Amino acid sequence: MPQDRASSPCAAAVAPRRRVAVLLPLPLKGAYDYAVPEGMAVAPGDYVAAPLGGNHYVGVVWGEAAGDVGEARLKPIVERFDVPPLPEVHRRFVERVAAYTVTPPGAVLRLSLGPVAALAAASPTVAYRLPAAAADADGLRITPSRRRVLDALADGIARPLGDLARAAGVGTGVVHGLVAAGRLETVPVAADRPPPEPDWRRRGPELSPEQTMAAADLRARIVDHRAGTVLLDGVTGSGKTEVYFEAIAATLAAGRQTLVLVPEIALTAQWLDRFARRFGVPPVEWHSEVSSRDRRRNWRAVATGGARVVVGARSALFLPYRDLGLIVVDEEHDGAFKQEDGVIYQARDMAVLRGHLAAIPVVLVSATPSLETVINVETGRYAAVRLPDRHGGATMPEIRVVDLRRDRPERQRWLSPPLVTAIGETLAAGEQTLLFLNRRGYAPLTLCRACGHRLECPSCTAWLVEHRLAGRLQCHHCGYSTALPRNCPACGEEDTLAACGPGVERLAEEAAARFPAARIALVASDTLTGPRAIDALVEQVARHEVDLLIGTQVVAKGHHFPLLTLVGVVDADLGLHGGDLRATERTFQLLHQVSGRAGRADRPGVVLLQTLDPAHPVMRALAAGDRDGFLAAEADGRRRAGMPPFTRLAALILSGPKATDVDRAAQALARVAPADADLTVLGPAPAPLAVLRGRHRRRFLVNAPRNAPLQAILRDWLGRVRLPGSVRCQVDVDPYSFL
Repeated sequence: MPQDRASSPCAAAVAPRRRVAVLLPLPLKGAYDYAVPEGMAVAPGDYVAAPLGGNHYVGVVWGEAAGDVGEARLKPIVERFDVPPLPEVHRRFVERVAAYTVTPPGAVLRLSLGPVAALAAASPTVAYRLPAAAADADGLRITPSRRRVLDALADGIARPLGDLARAAGVGTGVVHGLVAAGRLETVPVAADRPPPEPDWRRRGPELSPEQTMAAADLRARIVDHRAGTVLLDGVTGSGKTEVYFEAIAATLAAGRQTLVLVPEIALTAQWLDRFARRFGVPPVEWHSEVSSRDRRRNWRAVATGGARVVVGARSALFLPYRDLGLIVVDEEHDGAFKQEDGVIYQARDMAVLRGHLAAIPVVLVSATPSLETVINVETGRYAAVRLPDRHGGATMPEIRVVDLRRDRPERQRWLSPPLVTAIGETLAAGEQTLLFLNRRGYAPLTLCRACGHRLECPSCTAWLVEHRLAGRLQCHHCGYSTALPRNCPACGEEDTLAACGPGVERLAEEAAARFPAARIALVASDTLTGPRAIDALVEQVARHEVDLLIGTQVVAKGHHFPLLTLVGVVDADLGLHGGDLRATERTFQLLHQVSGRAGRADRPGVVLLQTLDPAHPVMRALAAGDRDGFLAAEADGRRRAGMPPFTRLAALILSGPKATDVDRAAQALARVAPADADLTVLGPAPAPLAVLRGRHRRRFLVNAPRNAPLQAILRDWLGRVRLPGSVRCQVDVDPYSFL
């Protein structure tokens, strides 16, 4: 009898295999179909290795396969990794971010994938602890560095070598020496042990009545499972951090995870110390300064749920949280939350989206909230709790405007007579001064006195900035650096190159000449790198080892200096101009933040704003302390101009190595630009930075009504033109930078 086809060996050999869709971390249109090998169990969210184009990539099982790939062409998954799957809410988040930013979902997924090493369990490692009975160590001198190691282990927790050395601020040799002397012992520990759990039962500092009410509101949102976004609006020094710590405590009590986003890692050092005092242990960190080993460990701790509180920069939003229960965005107004390369997104706005998808509270924190957030509060989309007064009875500093047209600095000097006098009086009183200038380096421009040549970056449409301390000229856009030449590159004349304008290094030079006895510290992102370096400086200032701080915006935010009573803003007009629709708002926010560094409860502060335009609305609002009036006027101006947040903007930036190729691509896009009566398309035009990193740039700007399907319009438009391979198109929805 003929054998049944369904049971024949031949039929079994060609039986269809199970298929799944796998999203790879590549700029592809979507997930690809793969076969599941026999005996391998996979489910949506699982991390797998899959082949593509001769390489293996780590991807995520996204769901059932589309089924449009022939069986013969179907490739099998290579490996499934034994880590918790990417939660379904996070997969929806990836899709929504991709749709909003007009970005391939694989490119967004890439933000969520940690180091490849994080997918495999690590081997046990060695940790160090204090022995139950310390051996005698006759003659062993307990130096300050050895004492720090012993103190770091006083809590009884065993720590790996690197962690212990960093916590104590010593080299590994100090630890090994204590082991050899019998003062420490080694124990094997699991490399992927969860980080120590914060203790939410510990009492925090005494809160004021206003803080207590605000904290109760935030706690109730956690306890009652009330989703939504709330603005924690408090003046500088009002104790906002201690208030949202109460929300973190409630989230910990509920057994869920918290994410705290900060705009810059320099802000995290003091925050980490405050957190450790409140909860007994530090949180898990995620930013560019975290070592590769710690990134691996922290990513796994987030994925398994062991990381209960994470503090980090904008990229921390994309970590695969197992059970996220609260998101806090500190300094929510800060422009550093905007990612400008790769996947272009606004972390504050995407945090609101993440909270919405998970139905959890999102707390936006600021003393100077963004206009977008203010309008969302006014229209009822966001709630708000307010802290109108400084904590402990302190008053806001007095802000005075110095008219540089009347009180001019001396030639080739930058400090006006009123500011020089105020600095001298402050130093004589034994108090500290901050001079603020948001410009790194020595001088923003170097030109030849003989021929007028200006030293430019060879790869960007930008001047080279002199950094005299490093003896270099640098481009702050692409990172190009070169030694300062003795001869003009254009005319060849020697010793004719002159520095024009001040940076913080030049300001420090003037301050040292005027106040030779003052102890001066220079604070900028290129002189102090990482939160620990900033923390060390803050401790120096707190110990009154510094009399005069001179810095950029790195020192303007989030730091508490008890003896600092005078702030001098050297160029308050810097940043007000240049065609940026948020220029006045950003300037107001920055100057308000730096002004808040002056004074505390028993030492009232004074702020001097040097300006050539004392009648400008920003200067008037700052001097009058009228933040709300400024925001109302700014909103009225944006509404009348038809600009965000009352309309929507998107930018298309075309770039390529050849200007002719970019221009042809721009013209091709212009010919098929959307023709909608409610839509305004500007361009193509050269970007203000017409050349960046050697690539020529042209841009379009699209202005659309709030209810317009902007992303669909952009996708349709871009789908009509096939760009040459040498030309790249970046889509920036809700642009913040207009360079």
